[in-house]
Amino acid sequence: MASHGIKDQIAIIGMGCTNFVEHWNLGLDDLIVNAANECYSSVGIGKDAVDAYWLGTAQGGMSGITLARPLQLQNKPVTRVENYCATGSEALRQAAYAVASGAYDIAMALGVEKTKDSGFQGLNATPPPNDGTGRTLTAAAMFSMVTPAYGKKFGVDPNELREAVARVAWKNHYNGARNSRAQFRKEVSMETIKNSPKMAGDLGLFDCAGVADGAAAAIVCRAQDAHKYTDKPLFIKALSFVAGNGSGLTDPAYDYTTFPEIAACAVDAYEQAGITNPSKQIALAEVHDCFTITELVLMEDLLFSERGTAWRDILDGRFDLHGQLPVNPDGGLKSFGHPVGASGLRMMFEAWLQLRGEAGADRQIRTDRTLALTHNLGGYPGEMVSFISILGSQLG
Repeated sequence: MASHGIKDQIAIIGMGCTNFVEHWNLGLDDLIVNAANECYSSVGIGKDAVDAYWLGTAQGGMSGITLARPLQLQNKPVTRVENYCATGSEALRQAAYAVASGAYDIAMALGVEKTKDSGFQGLNATPPPNDGTGRTLTAAAMFSMVTPAYGKKFGVDPNELREAVARVAWKNHYNGARNSRAQFRKEVSMETIKNSPKMAGDLGLFDCAGVADGAAAAIVCRAQDAHKYTDKPLFIKALSFVAGNGSGLTDPAYDYTTFPEIAACAVDAYEQAGITNPSKQIALAEVHDCFTITELVLMEDLLFSERGTAWRDILDGRFDLHGQLPVNPDGGLKSFGHPVGASGLRMMFEAWLQLRGEAGADRQIRTDRTLALTHNLGGYPGEMVSFISILGSQLG
């Protein structure tokens, strides 16, 4: 890859995040205002001090006016972006690169989605396919193909593999039960998870992420200016993005046991950040657990586990809240749901809390390591985009 990165050039100096729930009494504008105000307060600046804004939303609005109107911005550039489920992350990526370029001193990225007003469970397809080639399978159906393919390739007993993917849900609900911003705040037993109604293939109800409304925001500036605003900034070590070309859907060699876009994205991110041993150097990871089997495969694509072994690492508790490498310590998509425009920034908000030692007694992980990874994917096996950030509490 040809990415040179912007390691240690940009710092996150403030963040805000709403609860991710069914906000019956709040609209999109309210969510934007609430996330932005918390973000401004965390830095101690007002909206006029921000030079430029990036809005990430999949279906919340079609222009920067979607953000400028509720915040009542005057003569500010606002760029609206969308990149599948990595939309919020894309907003942060563009804001960070804009400041790194010297175009602006301070920028805000804000991601938001109000999915529960639509009547759909999630986002409706826009525009609808009209040439007869559009996919007719649901997201759950597409990802359900991964489980049997993985088990066959690596010779994993179906019962053991089912135990492993169920434990992903158990872990993330355990974590989410301790997070006041999560939508689902109850622990769920392994028995309940394994016996839940099937949605597609082997994927049961508790193997699938929920739907929610929410917003999250971040303010960035040049690293050398960070301590003017906060004693505990987070420094951007890597921002990697890969857009696949969809060839996996027509490639006979694609076997559904890996997500090539994510594997390539990880290599680039680690190179940008100077990471040589992810499992030993990273303190926590927030990953895109849209389905439980997705998180399992991600552990291998992100080089946290050797190929064909992530299921054992999950069963051994390696990725638990107090395991060797906590994954989704905030509860993940499983506990938060997935308001598409906001999820990527919500993941960064957890890194913000954890690396600053502010996650709370019930969820705070050890802080002897200073790096966090966040990951989004958008699309389906064989046809997806991938984003990875690496953030750190220390320069160098």
